[in-house]
Amino acid sequence: MDWSIFWATFGTIFVAEIGDKTQFAAMAAASQTKSTMAVLLATVLALSLAGALGVGAGSLLGKVIDPQKMKVISGCFFILMGTWIILKRG
Repeated sequence: MDWSIFWATFGTIFVAEIGDKTQFAAMAAASQTKSTMAVLLATVLALSLAGALGVGAGSLLGKVIDPQKMKVISGCFFILMGTWIILKRG
């Protein structure tokens, strides 16, 4: 395993998820029940599945699209989603 890739990915995902709507949804769910272990397990499983789908899609696309182009495409989609969210609320 390439630990530098592991830590770079872990750090990026961790920082990106802090204050994300997923975290707020987990807080809301946990605040409404005494079964916090169920909320924790459901959150971990949901994020794991979403991450696995992302890794799988990225792996497949990486075989077809140049990784540098993939970074640009991903960045463009990120900007488009942010713009769409801002315009939708406005």
